[in-house]
Amino acid sequence: MKSLRIYPGNINSRFIDEAIEALEDGQLIIYPTDTLYALGCDATNQRAIEHVCRLKDIDPRRHHLAIMCADLSQAARFARIDNNAFDIMRRNLPGPFTFILPPASTLPKAFKGRKEVGIRIPDDDVARHLANAFGRPLLTSSLIVDEFDNDDYHLAMMEVADSFSSDVALIIDSGTRQQIPSAIINLMDSSSPEIIREGPIDLK
Repeated sequence: MKSLRIYPGNINSRFIDEAIEALEDGQLIIYPTDTLYALGCDATNQRAIEHVCRLKDIDPRRHHLAIMCADLSQAARFARIDNNAFDIMRRNLPGPFTFILPPASTLPKAFKGRKEVGIRIPDDDVARHLANAFGRPLLTSSLIVDEFDNDDYHLAMMEVADSFSSDVALIIDSGTRQQIPSAIINLMDSSSPEIIREGPIDLK
């Protein structure tokens, strides 16, 4: 697994291009978000999605699948966002939230028959630059570090990432991130948002 060091606010476009090339080839990458690092792939590549699900022991028939988008315009191509949902998302994104929404028909086979999809638009320069340059969303699954000292979080995360090294093409190393997963907000009924999991900041 190759490591690419990209600093927020100083995006190395050559490294972004290298990550995009891996995604285009159907490979998996690890990249930073505004909360945790995530295992990701092209969200429109069925085989790559199945690979992520196998690695993370995710049953796509029972577990939430989430995609990381560059902005609301990109998200609207893959999820059905009504006016209420759009207003809530506009006030809170980019940020550490996963919004559960009805999927659009443009999502790949792994989402067929599902009634919902998670949407992430993280407040992270590296992640959003990657999604914007790629032109389509990434399937995203957080890498959880169960036990760590705050000072050693980055080292512990890199050890978790290394456990996937034989299946992952590269990691975008952008230093430490928050240790709190994103909030999960159910907007299936956008007139009555439901907070499924609290996150690092409150919903506006």
